[in-house]
Amino acid sequence: MFSATRKPVLPLTALAASTALLLSGCGSNVLGSGGDVTLRLVVADYGDSPANTSSLYWNDLVKRFEQANSGIKVDLEVVIWDDIDKRVGELLKSGRIPDMLQTGGYADQVAAGRLYPVSEVLTIDAQVNTIDAFAKAGQVLGSQYGIPFIASSRAFFYNKAIFEKAGISQPPASWDELRKDAKLIKQKVPGVVPYGLPLGPEEAQAESLMWTMSGGGGLADDAGNYSIDSTQNRATFEWLRTNLVKDGLTYADPGTVNRKTAFADFAAGKVAMLNGHPALVQKAVTGKIDYGLAAIPRKDPQSKAASFAVADWMMAFKANGHRAEIKKFLSFAYQKENTMKFYETYNMLPVTQDARVDMTADAAHADLKPFLDALPDAHFYPYAEPSWGKVSEQLKKEIGGAVKDGGGETLSKLQGFAAEAAAEARK
Repeated sequence: MFSATRKPVLPLTALAASTALLLSGCGSNVLGSGGDVTLRLVVADYGDSPANTSSLYWNDLVKRFEQANSGIKVDLEVVIWDDIDKRVGELLKSGRIPDMLQTGGYADQVAAGRLYPVSEVLTIDAQVNTIDAFAKAGQVLGSQYGIPFIASSRAFFYNKAIFEKAGISQPPASWDELRKDAKLIKQKVPGVVPYGLPLGPEEAQAESLMWTMSGGGGLADDAGNYSIDSTQNRATFEWLRTNLVKDGLTYADPGTVNRKTAFADFAAGKVAMLNGHPALVQKAVTGKIDYGLAAIPRKDPQSKAASFAVADWMMAFKANGHRAEIKKFLSFAYQKENTMKFYETYNMLPVTQDARVDMTADAAHADLKPFLDALPDAHFYPYAEPSWGKVSEQLKKEIGGAVKDGGGETLSKLQGFAAEAAAEARK
């Protein structure tokens, strides 16, 4: 669903048909027939088949925008997640710079000086309507460049039937309770993985951040500096190793297990507990699992629950000089009727205040309430750090070693890699 964080592997590259001319990348206005300004828009595909490719949503949006804004045309390209970073690189290298890009991160484009600040391309009303935590997550050195597009948050899932068989009456609020419950499940419900710990290369950075946050740490400090090898994080991964992994209360080797596998096992009744995002709700329902949702357990149950969310981003490029036209398009795209349609079509969470209020009040979205409630106080990946994408990829490859013997060496190695990547990104 998102960035380096949570991207689905999709079978489709959807290139929307358009008669508009491609951008020349020369920095001047690009003209279509009749002198129209043409905006180039490149977006990621959130669909999982030709039947629900995101090109269906964007083609409709573009058509309605063009009808309401004579003189502005939109050249649309929809690209699958696996290919979008490569495609953007090709466009930038060739000089065919997009006016707007929707993908998983923005900081590298800020570092390259390519983006308009949000204050220049979003109306005041649209800026105020953005959930504050997400607006702040889009900032670099106090100025916002990343425009949040969609969100996802996390909650603790548990199988009620397995809990009942194990004699557990309520979900765990603390790590100690989680361990106690996991031991009961292993003893009384054999054949079930008590806690699904996915530290494999699909999305290990998310699971790692959730655990380090609940242990009083994180992957970066408040100033945005990487803190992978902190005292708190060492204690967190050591606790996981000695209290869950070593005792066989997780998968045998969490570093080889992907989120997709853990989700599928939960939906099949093979995993009793795990951290998950809204897409797991539908998987559980389809699998006829009687599931419950709760806050993610913390090391100290008296501490405030650590709320984790991820976002994907829209950004506006300066190269073609289309600031006014970009502002008109974004103003249209971020109207509630349009954002709600995207959220509901692709099972995403809102980044805007009005859509969150509506979804929270709508009984049809009652199953999303814990995720919606988490958004205002959410914590995020270090999106403002240009090296985050590179560091995230390395975390995916190596963090599984942190729950093995000598796990501290893994954290030290990752910290060194992150520090070097951050220094290189600032050159």
